[in-house]
Amino acid sequence: QVQLVESGGGLVQPGGSLKLSCTASGFTFRNYLMSWYRQAPGKERELVANITQVTGFTHYQGSVKGRFTISRDDAKNTVYLQMNSLKPEDTAVYYCNAHLIQEYWGQGTQVTVSS
Repeated sequence: QVQLVESGGGLVQPGGSLKLSCTASGFTFRNYLMSWYRQAPGKERELVANITQVTGFTHYQGSVKGRFTISRDDAKNTVYLQMNSLKPEDTAVYYCNAHLIQEYWGQGTQVTVSS
């Protein structure tokens, strides 16, 4: 069955870094647009970044541009999110998303930025 398994979340101090990973199974990963979303308490889920299939073009939400980097390894069926210069407002549950015609979601991983 389809699975998206996120890992790499945790507690980090402001200014610190984390790298999230999402490993997929059950579908042809290389054909899918891959995205990271996040949802903070009391807020709607929002797109953080995505990376296209084949060409690897990337798009970032304005508040993370220059601090976060999305990448993918189709050989490993994995998408990554490198997060640098983290701020308290980056605190959220981060979700991996795969989209072509169908859409799949991971279970989420908590990122907390606090001193």
